Amino acid sequence: MEKTPEDILQQEILKERAEVLGKAGISVEKALAKLRDIEADIEEKKRLLTGLAQGDRERLRAIKEINREISRFNNQREYVKLRFYYLVVTREALGLRRHQRIEEFYRIPPKKRHIREA
Repeated sequence: MEKTPEDILQQEILKERAEVLGKAGISVEKALAKLRDIEADIEEKKRLLTGLAQGDRERLRAIKEINREISRFNNQREYVKLRFYYLVVTREALGLRRHQRIEEFYRIPPKKRHIREA
């Protein structure tokens, strides 16, 4: 059966919609992957911190470095939230109204608090 020009156009539109949606999802995934990498760095630095004595200059430097990474994490988290928002807007524009599944799939971790020297 031969495709009509309308069928071909409809197929191209569906393909474009899928591409746009896929790119929006990939953008969120990449941003989340970077967020996870930063989080892993923070956790590693925190493990190293446990071996340093209270009040030690090296410990204070380590805390400052960890806090810089926490700030970086929180900034990246905001970027992830923006990318996720764009994904939701894209889905809405394509007529997809239910977002519960993507909210579950793209879980955004909570903001981190800076640590203080006790």
